Amino acid sequence: MQGFYNTSIKAYGMALKLASNFNKKAKLWVDGRKNWEEKIASKISNTDKVLWIHCSSLGEFEQGRPVIEALKEKYPTHKIAVSFFSPSGYEIRKNYQGADLIFYLPLDTKSNAEKLIKVLHPEILILVKYEYWFNLITALHQHNIPTIVVSAIFRESQNFFKNNGNNWFAKKLNLINHFFVQNQQSKDLLDNIHISQSTIAGDTRFDRVKQIIHQDNQLNFMDHFKADSKLIVVGSSWPKDEELFVELINQKLNENWKILFAPHNLNEAEINSFLTKINQKAIKYSDLEKTNNQMLNDSKVFILNTIGILSKVYVYADITYIGGGFGAGIHNTLEAVTFGNPVVFGPKYKKFQEAVDLIEIGGGFSISNQNNFNEIMNRLMNDEKFRKESGKKAGDFVQNSPNATKIILDYLNQIL
Repeated sequence: MQGFYNTSIKAYGMALKLASNFNKKAKLWVDGRKNWEEKIASKISNTDKVLWIHCSSLGEFEQGRPVIEALKEKYPTHKIAVSFFSPSGYEIRKNYQGADLIFYLPLDTKSNAEKLIKVLHPEILILVKYEYWFNLITALHQHNIPTIVVSAIFRESQNFFKNNGNNWFAKKLNLINHFFVQNQQSKDLLDNIHISQSTIAGDTRFDRVKQIIHQDNQLNFMDHFKADSKLIVVGSSWPKDEELFVELINQKLNENWKILFAPHNLNEAEINSFLTKINQKAIKYSDLEKTNNQMLNDSKVFILNTIGILSKVYVYADITYIGGGFGAGIHNTLEAVTFGNPVVFGPKYKKFQEAVDLIEIGGGFSISNQNNFNEIMNRLMNDEKFRKESGKKAGDFVQNSPNATKIILDYLNQIL
């Protein structure tokens, strides 16, 4: 299996190099890893003490961010190194001020793992949620450098748990020093394959979104757009999600309700195509400079075709809808519900523990077709008591969650 893994890794790297000739994301992946040793060495000296956090992509970075910031405060004389696998994480957070070094994780070959450990010489590696690179984990173990995983979540269908854990993948997983898992099911799965070094700590994203309430969330354009209306915020929407709203906008949107869409992909052609399907007055964020306050107030639909401010927009919501549930899986629900609003999403949510929990407590609702959507939206819009009760359940769910970051830091304080 080791030989198969190594061959697969090298084949993956070759495939990305080939794809980089015509695929922008693949080119970023390949180019970002050029001269990676020199890039690290320019930021890390032989005498530096280094704490290393690895994130697969942007979502995992946001999940790990409370831990990164807590480490920065607790260990000010250490250098914080953050690595990414995906360009969608690195390219957006490469200038993040909370880290001393941000770099692309090199391909997981045995030689790269040894070179990386030599040039970075970390005291620990903290993996966020998942993405287990087995040559790297093995090399860290051999060098007596601890590896821990935070906000981990496991499913029975994963390779680790096949053949009762008597397989190569499970043995590699057992090299990790500690797992901070999100739920009891994950801990039970690890226990079943004789991995006992785990603690239920919850999800560090809760710690992050709790902080959002205390930041300055006022947006002048939102004050004028929403005014005295009720607002539905559709976060990280895809065309399939947006199609559900066409009938609501054209035929059933009450006078005192408005809708804001924050598309996941800022594709102008897709946005304009959607706008041709609706008969209500709409406005785009990109047009704000030529828009006055009265035009904002008169508009019923707002297209937030920009990034970076959606978390502030959620404070204005009365109902939230999170996209992605008709594709690979729903996007982040926690930023939406932290302000105490009910959340609606599509059918592909079961890999996300917070979504499962929100449905169970009555703060979240999954829909699978237009009829389901019409039914739940009609009730949330017209039954104020039901809407507010659902929103309170969602908000309390976030605020009453355990402080995962503190649990993790207490452990780290013992070994660093």
